[in-house]
Amino acid sequence: MTLVKAIYKNLRSSPRKVNNILKSIRGKKASLAMRDLEFLNKRVSNEIKKTLKSAISNAENNNQLDIDNLIVKEAYVGKGITLKRFMARARGRASGIKKHYSNLTIVVSEKANKNIEAEVKK
Repeated sequence: MTLVKAIYKNLRSSPRKVNNILKSIRGKKASLAMRDLEFLNKRVSNEIKKTLKSAISNAENNNQLDIDNLIVKEAYVGKGITLKRFMARARGRASGIKKHYSNLTIVVSEKANKNIEAEVKK
């Protein structure tokens, strides 16, 4: 079984928000996951869709896998850089603002279809 992955580094969204979306596509067929991301009403879903599309393209072009049998084997997010900014407050003070970034990884693999293998053996 060949595993193919795509990585999106420095995604401008916190890992906590991205992980909620990734929960919905883990273990699904790649085509169904793309459809779900298309109709999801979240800003970060477009970047996740781009990463999934890249993983599918890598599987097709670099490893000659059949895109109809691809499933999302793993989809996980890690902590990226943190931008630190400040906001002016009352009486000349300041308070910190942390803008979190994420590193997104999507791994796809080809699902072995037992019906196709049985027909080939006959």
